[in-house]
Amino acid sequence: MADEVGQSVPAANKPSVLIIGGLGYIGRFLALHIHEKQLASEVRLVDKVLPQLAWLAPEFSEACSQDKFLQADASKEQSHPRIFDRPDGKQWDYVFNCGGETRYSQEDEVYRLRSLQLSVAAGREAAKRGVKAFVEVSTGMVYKPDQVPRKESDKTKPWLKMAKYKLMAEEELAKIEGLNLIIVRLPHVYGEYSSKFIATALSLARVYQHLGKEMKWLWTKELRVNTVHVEDTARALWHAAEWYVQGKQGWEPSWGKDPLFNVVDHGNTSQGTLEKIIGEIFSIPTGFQGQIISSFARLNLDHVVDDVNDEILGPWADLLAEANITRPGPLSPFMEKELLKDTDLSLDGSRFEKVTGFKYERAALTKDEVEKMLDSYKRMNWWP
Repeated sequence: MADEVGQSVPAANKPSVLIIGGLGYIGRFLALHIHEKQLASEVRLVDKVLPQLAWLAPEFSEACSQDKFLQADASKEQSHPRIFDRPDGKQWDYVFNCGGETRYSQEDEVYRLRSLQLSVAAGREAAKRGVKAFVEVSTGMVYKPDQVPRKESDKTKPWLKMAKYKLMAEEELAKIEGLNLIIVRLPHVYGEYSSKFIATALSLARVYQHLGKEMKWLWTKELRVNTVHVEDTARALWHAAEWYVQGKQGWEPSWGKDPLFNVVDHGNTSQGTLEKIIGEIFSIPTGFQGQIISSFARLNLDHVVDDVNDEILGPWADLLAEANITRPGPLSPFMEKELLKDTDLSLDGSRFEKVTGFKYERAALTKDEVEKMLDSYKRMNWWP
């Protein structure tokens, strides 16, 4: 695949690339991968957020440089000429949609506008312009939850509002005539500079370490919270686009018109995996709430989460003040009710590997990788 040989291909023969949501967590790592491997003839990053406000680490300065960046809202059709037009009059070869609302617990209308409308508007424009590959980044939270890893053919029953609108976007994109669509469904994406899910657990652990308290988890250690490293995610997105334009070898028509892949590591990450790693790193006692408390929490989740947030946000602010962190980064121990459901995020990623030949460089979440996350926070002066 071109992933490995990008540097030896003449620039004129390399694909041109448009990344929507190019300064988001996945978008910036995709841009970095393309830059480091010299995979593209031209790259444009589109985002509503300015680079100066995106918490970009120094290593992204070239990959996400100002000359590659365009501030625009891709959900608005009037922005499309600015986004899609190129100086030479040619069309983009690959479009990656890494955009959409990533915050939890928002109103439905927020997801409708920022996720659903964004995907559909960008997809229509890509089809109109004959883009060779349109890669839609979606979520594994669209499946009906089960501890048994979910395959692409399994039933969908989104369990987050964000996922509900991502699934609607997938369905609408599939109806667009002439769109060269690939859908990639992801679990929890982690890695250096990540501020979601695992980062929240690490921030919580820092507070419990400071308070000298045991960190107790709801539900069970078996609850699946599957993961994939952000660098493997970036490689997988590129790999999927290359595989598509090279003829979709191995794709069975019985699976559907548009390729759909789960991308997930081999670790089958569970709450127990995280609990063990966090206990070792922070040297704090950890464990799981018993059946009675978990049953109570299931019935009173709003109150339980509010109580925990009340308990931890003050000490976190104290820790930041003690560390003289006057401009706090994107990290927070704040717990989202939506994410605390007793629902398994368990994905089977075998189709992507078998059909496209993709190989993961980080097969599982490890203590070493989590420590690298913490080191990245310290470099950015985010970590108290």
